[in-house]
Amino acid sequence: MKIALLSFEYPPETGFGGIGTYTWYHARALVRLGHEVHVLAGATTPTLLRTSDHDGVVVHRFHATGGLMRAFKGVGKVRLWWTRQRLENALSMHRGLKQLMRDHTFDVLEMPECGAEGALLNALTRTPTVVRLHSPSQLIMPFYDVSALDTVLCSRLEQRAIRSATAISSCSQFLADAAASELQLPGPARVIPNGLDLLLFDRAASEARSPIEMPRDRLTILFAGRMERRKGIHLCPEIAASILERFDVSFVFAGSDLFHYVDQTLRPYLASRTLKGSVQFVGQQSLEQMRALVSRADIFLLPSLWENCPYSCLEAMAAGRAIVSSDQGGMPELIRHEQNGLLAASGDADSFIEQLERLIAGEALRLRLGAAARQTVQESFTDDRVAHMSVEYYRELNGGMLGDDSRT
Repeated sequence: MKIALLSFEYPPETGFGGIGTYTWYHARALVRLGHEVHVLAGATTPTLLRTSDHDGVVVHRFHATGGLMRAFKGVGKVRLWWTRQRLENALSMHRGLKQLMRDHTFDVLEMPECGAEGALLNALTRTPTVVRLHSPSQLIMPFYDVSALDTVLCSRLEQRAIRSATAISSCSQFLADAAASELQLPGPARVIPNGLDLLLFDRAASEARSPIEMPRDRLTILFAGRMERRKGIHLCPEIAASILERFDVSFVFAGSDLFHYVDQTLRPYLASRTLKGSVQFVGQQSLEQMRALVSRADIFLLPSLWENCPYSCLEAMAAGRAIVSSDQGGMPELIRHEQNGLLAASGDADSFIEQLERLIAGEALRLRLGAAARQTVQESFTDDRVAHMSVEYYRELNGGMLGDDSRT
């Protein structure tokens, strides 16, 4: 098959989060199956269509210019930041794909909903399109300080792409169900989880240099993610203080802090306490550095209020870490309580403290849960498995006329 993946997020230039990570792993897995894969990605500055080869994946980057793009900047000046980003993205993807299709005929186009990549594509192509659900704005924007109008307009742009798609996939059953009830999907979403390449992850994690020295004489608890309410950072002052006041362990916080939560709230709160343990704030890190941190930590903390199938958790599982996660959203589809990790009540700091205490006190429990987490990824969340599931779905959309993997 000849497959095009449209995603503004794509490492390294625009590798901001889980959507870019998914597209990166997925593209390479599809290539290993023998398919021709093109990625149309965004760029950080305006650029003509430029093409390069990455591990057999043909990567095209494009960022539109012109009067419409200048007009969209005015949308951001009235606090419609998310809407502006999606308008710019939709126009860039429309123009970029139009150029690509002068030279290429694709069997299927896949794009995320969060970014509205497909909002303007319905009149451009008759090629089957799959919109993949990751984190719809209508579901996650209530966790952010944005205007009601921004939420409405942004959601409508995303839903325009969703409703014009040939088919829909979702990275978790939780998200498929939530979208069905709240987004008025045109049909059921096929659940296909996120996946990762364990060999590639292991090599990258072992070769990467950690941005800090992990203390060898004490346990390390790692929070790795954006410092925002949706990720549960507002629970961390109480969680970290309670643990560090009573246990000689190290707490590490890694991730971007766009809202200055660390300097304005978390750091002053902990500085006012008498701590037995230590705390380090390392800020935003590269993917390689983050993997090094995860692989060298003992416990991974994920107190999110809303998650689907996050790569932060999948990579901690792949690294064999003991995980304490929120019991919200798609997390119970990854973490089975007492079997491959521990679940705490969403939004309840005391519940997270209780589960962390169990792991601090129990080395055997940490090792057992970490090994089981790694086994779960091997069995259910590899990128090869996800690629096979996706190709099966793509073929269904083409009426089963495109053969099977044995021909490629």
